[in-house]
Amino acid sequence: ILSDFTLVPWISAGAKYHHEKYDGTGYNEGIAGEEIPLYARIISVADSYDCMNTTRIYRPPMAEEEIIKELEKGKGTQFDEQFVEIMLQMIREHFVAEE
Repeated sequence: ILSDFTLVPWISAGAKYHHEKYDGTGYNEGIAGEEIPLYARIISVADSYDCMNTTRIYRPPMAEEEIIKELEKGKGTQFDEQFVEIMLQMIREHFVAEE
């Protein structure tokens, strides 16, 4: 779907690989660490935060403290540590994107 989307050249790889885990136990290809494209490592953390922070059919949004614990728990295994640290800083500083 994204192969012809050229406005953001890396978006296709980001979408394809964002379920890879930093320790190599994820999918599509089981790649690890910096083999995972940069933008996929960023999207992985952002997507997980979004999932935890929004209402799901099966549960309400998680509390901020729970989200922080889950992100901390995933550092180096599920997520690239540097992007978890950036997300944690954004959470703690109550970052709001400008429109």
